[in-house]
Amino acid sequence: MDFTQDETINKLKLLFLLDKMEIPLTENSIVDICTSRNNWLNYMDYKQIMPQLIDAGFIYDVSPADDEESKFALTYSGRNCLSHFFLRIPQSLREEITNFAKQNRITFKRNQEYVSNYTKNQDGSYTINLKIKEPLVSQPLLEIKLKVPTRHSAIIACNKWKEEAANIFENLYDSIVEIN
Repeated sequence: MDFTQDETINKLKLLFLLDKMEIPLTENSIVDICTSRNNWLNYMDYKQIMPQLIDAGFIYDVSPADDEESKFALTYSGRNCLSHFFLRIPQSLREEITNFAKQNRITFKRNQEYVSNYTKNQDGSYTINLKIKEPLVSQPLLEIKLKVPTRHSAIIACNKWKEEAANIFENLYDSIVEIN
């Protein structure tokens, strides 16, 4: 049976994805990319091989201990292993992963660094919490809380945050911080 061969290829696929994305990814992002969007792995295989790659020292958690969600990246050993065995991944799949990474890297980076959520207040209004997280740092680079009148306006604001966060941060910083 080729079970070991399939497991090895699956591990290499995951290492190759992390290499091509070039950013640490949350577990939810990895699962989304590998199982939902592309069908490169099934969920059960992912849940089995991820801890094995971490235990082997090929992937590590780059998040500060108090961060809400772990982010994973390739280690030097993982990159070295991949360099020796990446040819075992079919060329068409390597091309597919590479193209996906090029087209989606910025979107995943924004989704992980520009975080927004909302909560309902007792008076019926909503508070939106908007954050810009900096990788490898436990404190957000920027955190804004705003009160809005309706759930609809809270949803719109949270959706806009992913696109506008960088511009808002730049304008705010330039307006209030004096650099000598």
